[in-house]
Amino acid sequence: MKQFRMPTAYTILFILLILVAAATWLVPAGTYDRAEDDTPIAGTYHQVEQQPQGPGDVILASFQGFYDAVDVALFILMVGGFLGVVMKTGAIDAGVSNVVRLLGGREILLIPVLMILFSLGGTSFGMWEETMAFYPLLVPVFAAAGYDALVGVAVVLLGSGAGVLASTVNPFATGIASGFAGVSLGDGLILRLVMLVVFDAAAIWYVMAYAKRIRSHPEKSLTAGLDRRFEAKKGGDVPTLDGRRKLVLAVFTAVFLVMIYAVIPFDEIGIPVPTLGWWFPELSGLFLVGGLAVGLAYGLGEEAIVDSFVAGAADLVGVGLIIGISRGITVLMDGGMMTDTVLYWGERVLEGTGSVAFILLVYLIYLPLSVLIPSSSGLATLSVPIVAPLGQFAGIDGSLIVTAFQSASGLVNIITPTAAVVMGGLAFGNIPYDRWVRYVWKLILIFFLLSAAFLAVSAVL
Repeated sequence: MKQFRMPTAYTILFILLILVAAATWLVPAGTYDRAEDDTPIAGTYHQVEQQPQGPGDVILASFQGFYDAVDVALFILMVGGFLGVVMKTGAIDAGVSNVVRLLGGREILLIPVLMILFSLGGTSFGMWEETMAFYPLLVPVFAAAGYDALVGVAVVLLGSGAGVLASTVNPFATGIASGFAGVSLGDGLILRLVMLVVFDAAAIWYVMAYAKRIRSHPEKSLTAGLDRRFEAKKGGDVPTLDGRRKLVLAVFTAVFLVMIYAVIPFDEIGIPVPTLGWWFPELSGLFLVGGLAVGLAYGLGEEAIVDSFVAGAADLVGVGLIIGISRGITVLMDGGMMTDTVLYWGERVLEGTGSVAFILLVYLIYLPLSVLIPSSSGLATLSVPIVAPLGQFAGIDGSLIVTAFQSASGLVNIITPTAAVVMGGLAFGNIPYDRWVRYVWKLILIFFLLSAAFLAVSAVL
């Protein structure tokens, strides 16, 4: 009997597209009346004519999803091109080799340092899609240090994921949801800070425990038997860290620092420094210019710069396609007019419950909603105007509803195949989706139980 093999990320996403399209034939189509800002009005749900999505819609949904996500996909290609030029210089290999030598067997210290930095980005400004730029950088770094690709992916995904899950002042999740719930961004901040510390500590412990185990026993790696595309170079194969490569690394570091600064909404989180407000078009331009600057700094010719940039972009075409296909799921749901129906079912379940039961049900309802609507800002806009007024009848403050929403959304986004960052990060690391699920499910359960406990205790205080 032939051994079962997990389908590729593309196949998984197409299966989900077919299932969502099939659901539009069974789930009643409906909609809420909308306010002037396009937010739904509680109690106004009504059914409309069924809009079933057929085979043609399934095929076109992937293309429409790609159109909707073209800014993210182009950003990924520009990052790939930039890294292609950097890798052509040999600066990354030389720099990684030097770092590993300086750490002298203490490379595992990179895990808590980097995960804390990523979690701070996640909790403060919702650093999530932006992390796609770090997978091509850090996965080879951890491979060179003797770990597998899963460690590199987990450092980025779980570090930023823990921060997003416990968003403190994240304007794209907490900020939008707080506005619709009628509370300030600071309401519930103490609870979310405690959650951030606890979740970050749990994620770091989890990743470090796996890293120690597979470094001592490589055969226990969950990526054993896969293509080891990130093996470290040996001995004389490692280029030397000369002056030109140091200059390249300086430009390389400057590009990432500019990216981080440019996307932080300082004005919305109360920090009195200039806010650039860049997003994917500007960031794509940054990496394009960065690639040119790296090539010139190293002395590469025009042809070498262009060839290495195009080759680097080509390496990440698959990641860009996955991001587009994942957006197609939301396209089908909206086309089938079933998004508001699912939300209405949640509204009916929540009516007439006590405070603890209410907040736990809110959390549970947001879990499947977050699978269907992986955009935290989109989910907040659709749901919080309906859920928050119901909380008043159960004696639940709006800030706790915001915390329940972001906890569920953040938890699901770490594992759901509808999240472009998850599937894109795994695609770069050449990690099948089932290996990621096998790796992370215990931490997901820990996060789930901790979140439920925090919410239940807060509901009775």
